[in-house]
Amino acid sequence: MNKKDIAGLRRQLKVDNDLLKISDIFNVYIMKETTDIYHYQSQPFEMLDRDQQELFIKNFKKLLTGQLNEKLFELKFKREAESQLILHKGLLSSGVEDWMDQMLLMTEKMIKDNPYEKDVVITFIKAEYLKPMKKRNDEAEESERDAVYSHPFILCSINKTQEAKRELVFDYVEKAFKYNIDVDSVIDLDTPMTGFLFPCFSNGASDVNHVLYSAKKANEPDHRFTEDVLNSEHTITAKEDKEVFEEVIKDVMGDQLTPSTLANVYREINTMVEENEEDEEPKLDYKNVERVLNQSGGSEKVESEKVKAAFERITANESYELKASSVVPKYKSKSIKIQTKVANISISPQDLEYVRQVNYKGKRCIMIEIEEDAEIEGFKMLPEAFGE
Repeated sequence: MNKKDIAGLRRQLKVDNDLLKISDIFNVYIMKETTDIYHYQSQPFEMLDRDQQELFIKNFKKLLTGQLNEKLFELKFKREAESQLILHKGLLSSGVEDWMDQMLLMTEKMIKDNPYEKDVVITFIKAEYLKPMKKRNDEAEESERDAVYSHPFILCSINKTQEAKRELVFDYVEKAFKYNIDVDSVIDLDTPMTGFLFPCFSNGASDVNHVLYSAKKANEPDHRFTEDVLNSEHTITAKEDKEVFEEVIKDVMGDQLTPSTLANVYREINTMVEENEEDEEPKLDYKNVERVLNQSGGSEKVESEKVKAAFERITANESYELKASSVVPKYKSKSIKIQTKVANISISPQDLEYVRQVNYKGKRCIMIEIEEDAEIEGFKMLPEAFGE
């Protein structure tokens, strides 16, 4: 799944939407510090009152919010993965009992040898996402919804509960101070702990060999959950890929680069990402990195074998592939930091070509080429002669 697929599904998560049909919702309550199921309940989603439906819909939207490879991860199941079989059976189940049995098996995998610090509620929904096959054409007789892709899916969200309030209250009738405690747990649907979507889908086809996992924090996937519960292959985060990329560049070219060279490197990779935005995410192997470096205006030609050796030294795998979107900064945001003892400067990657480090009167200075007057706190800076 790419970010467009995820955004498309997230947009359809709303009550009374004929393009998204949620059939069943199954809630399982787990007591803290135990690995026992305390209570579970399944019911048709349409039987919930509207306020409840909107609370759950909001929860699922938050679960599917975040950057790919940072907060959201498309994971491939290991061969003969038990979780893949359980989820597939649950997706194909025709009766409520079969659906519940499979989701209870998934729940058992989540809580096995892993007691939570607080009471948690695990929520599963079974739904169908109907995606139009073509864009709306107001002049055509055929509606855009006459032909759709159908994507049945299961969405799971794990949410902690908030502790009951303990309060001192004043009883006006009896004129007495009393201790009051609310014994009902409040389920925190605003901040899902983790969860997943099965199956993944893209280009109108479902992919039962992959699952979309949502981490609690960016670049901090729970490897116990992804590998032991979901039975997926090891997760590589965007942060890890970027660190590998930076180490490879340093190994090949040294730790000193001109800003214009670095800007060209990022521009080349960003072009790859944009050209493949609708397709499978582009990867960078040692050959791609060698090509990018040679096209970025460095003073010396980079040899392929040197890049290959760097990959092997840093990753222990010369065939390692980096996700292109992970190594390039968000190209239109101010995400590049120039750090000095005097000041830290943030600048967009595409503007690095206007930055120079120069020697002036025996001192190192940062020079930034600009086309208009600079401003400080709303005041325009007066031009000064370079020698003053």
